Amino acid sequence: MRLLTEFLECLRIAGDALRANKLRAALTTLGIVIGIVTVTLMGAAIEGLKRGFTQSIAMLGTDVLYVQRFDWFITSQAEWIRQNKRREIRLPDFRELERQAVLPLAMAPLVDTLQPVKHGNRSASAVRVVGTTEAFLLTGGIAVAQGRFLSEGEAQGGRPVCVLGAQTATNLFPVGSPLGARVYIGGFPFEVIGVLEKQGEFLGAFSLDNQVVIPISQFSELFRRFPEIAIQVKARSVDALEDTREEVRALMRKIRRLAPGEPDDFAVNQQDQFLKTFNRVIGIIATAGLFITGLALFVGGIGIMNIMFVSVAERTREIGIRKAIGAKRRAILWQFLTEAAGICLLGGLIGLAIAWPATLVLARFIPATLSLPLVGTALLVSVLTGVVAGFLPAWRAARLSPVEALRSE
Repeated sequence: MRLLTEFLECLRIAGDALRANKLRAALTTLGIVIGIVTVTLMGAAIEGLKRGFTQSIAMLGTDVLYVQRFDWFITSQAEWIRQNKRREIRLPDFRELERQAVLPLAMAPLVDTLQPVKHGNRSASAVRVVGTTEAFLLTGGIAVAQGRFLSEGEAQGGRPVCVLGAQTATNLFPVGSPLGARVYIGGFPFEVIGVLEKQGEFLGAFSLDNQVVIPISQFSELFRRFPEIAIQVKARSVDALEDTREEVRALMRKIRRLAPGEPDDFAVNQQDQFLKTFNRVIGIIATAGLFITGLALFVGGIGIMNIMFVSVAERTREIGIRKAIGAKRRAILWQFLTEAAGICLLGGLIGLAIAWPATLVLARFIPATLSLPLVGTALLVSVLTGVVAGFLPAWRAARLSPVEALRSE
């Protein structure tokens, strides 16, 4: 109870001191304001980027493997040249893998190209045409909004049917249902049997809704006779992903007749490769941002320390009187620490008042977001800066001798 009383008294005295020196307190907070604005905007940008990236990467599937000729991330030109010499993955490779694999839940070949798509007098250019099988509904993590997806017979046979992406369907059929209509893909007629649900953009690079899915048999016949493919492999669960990966790798080595000790001439990619690379990049950006923020807060802290030393010097007689009537060292220490923390908290609040509209502007360009944990962190950092910067002046004030302090004019 006594400590609480002392703390409340310290708050009152610190508040009186800040009100008595409004201009000085305001000018002192400038460094803290700059630091808090910097750390808040940086945190908002990083948090928004992480959220947007995670949403995009979720489309790849946490339990899906991608068997391809190239690794997703190649670190040198020499490595790219080496991987470019690998044999292409073809449909017979997929057929053998599908026949021999036991652990996967589903597998689908994937090949694509860009083609114009037309219906009547409406057209869409550079639409991504995907050739695949009925299993793509599972491996691709997609859903059908209207109609249905490819059947097994359609995927293997020669019937020219297609499933439109949401954006393509809207572009070609602004009014009415596209089901049963005929569209021309690269000049070839296809019957629309379904429309996919909206998926959005992948990493802001391209729209996943600007696409058309057709049977891979039709793709091979009309657009590319012997296409290089990627193979999507969906594990039965996330826990089974590593076992599935090892089985797929071993079977691919067997199918492609690689000798023991010979390096893989294919890659088995998965979602966590994107996450690891992204986290490394974000870590570098955050380190640079924290360094800049640290400099701003350091400069602001030096300003706070200097002002607090001035404040102690100006109020030396007041300190002597308080000590003479029984004030303990901790009460004097708390008084000046509270004052320094109060100045920095004021700077933090001003910084947040500036950062909030700035974040709204920033959100127009990148997915920045100002969350409550980030606001709390910014205020905590500002208070801690005040405590650290004000400790030496407060310690000096607490150590003053009452007799020497009372002699001060």
